[in-house]
Amino acid sequence: MDIARLSESLAELVREISRGVVTIYTVVPTLDLFLGGAWAGAGSGFVIGEGLIATNYHVVRGASGVNVVYSDGTKEGAQILAYDPTKDLALLTAERRVSPLKLGDSDKLRPGELVLAVGSPLGMAGPSISLGVVSAVGRSIIDERAGIFLEDLIQTDAAINPGNSGGPIVNMQGEVVGVTTAIIATAQNIGFAIPVNSVRRFILMLQRFGRPIRAWIGVYVAALTPELSSSLGVNVKEGVVVARIAPGTPAHRRGLRPGDVIVRARGRPVRKVRDLREAVEDSAEEGCVELEIIRGQRKIEDCVPVLIEEIS
Repeated sequence: MDIARLSESLAELVREISRGVVTIYTVVPTLDLFLGGAWAGAGSGFVIGEGLIATNYHVVRGASGVNVVYSDGTKEGAQILAYDPTKDLALLTAERRVSPLKLGDSDKLRPGELVLAVGSPLGMAGPSISLGVVSAVGRSIIDERAGIFLEDLIQTDAAINPGNSGGPIVNMQGEVVGVTTAIIATAQNIGFAIPVNSVRRFILMLQRFGRPIRAWIGVYVAALTPELSSSLGVNVKEGVVVARIAPGTPAHRRGLRPGDVIVRARGRPVRKVRDLREAVEDSAEEGCVELEIIRGQRKIEDCVPVLIEEIS
């Protein structure tokens, strides 16, 4: 292996990616006397279309003003176009036209693949790069006290710090495969990213309904593993397991329970968390989603109503 050539190729890849990565600075109103009525936050983002920037919702949450700084130091104001707290995604619009980063297919990601985390750690302008691997896919983070319910995440050991949030996770072909969203503060080198296909889906739903909406049935699920299958006593190898049900939602009213395994939705196999989410979203205008559920040794079929909530 020619290390010098590999290093040069990696440096060139980083140079190309950095052009489409921005640092995001926000101003959030507050009544804190000692902070003078406002405090500043910082995060990252990346260009995905003409004048369109993707980032995390939590980066711009509550902001009264948003500024973006490009890799060449150019600064301009940006507007929040749309956001979805349940996916921790937001879209910004800006005047400057910068070539967008190429989006990859996060469905094809495999543990062990090399990736780059690009962003502005600690609010330092100018992209910073860290190299790591995809540690796992299909992870979920559920923290009821904090109101965090993120599913189908990419786990990576690429170094991620505060300020990286909203920046891209990029494969060795220079394609964005994820959006950095969270770290585990009590662990080393455990970070998470939202799959880029979720960004595509967010934009698709925005175009379809003309506004940000959430289509769901009220379940939080995780991918079925052989260990879970054995402990639940179900004779299926693929599906998603219901981990929690929100009270008062359609799933709750239809009698779904934690431990239920959803194996088909809308007539299609459910192998991943995303499969169920997309089936629910695709059924939004039909009013309900056809589910096939395994509970112990029983098979249950039901059309569960889809709840559509406008995000404001």
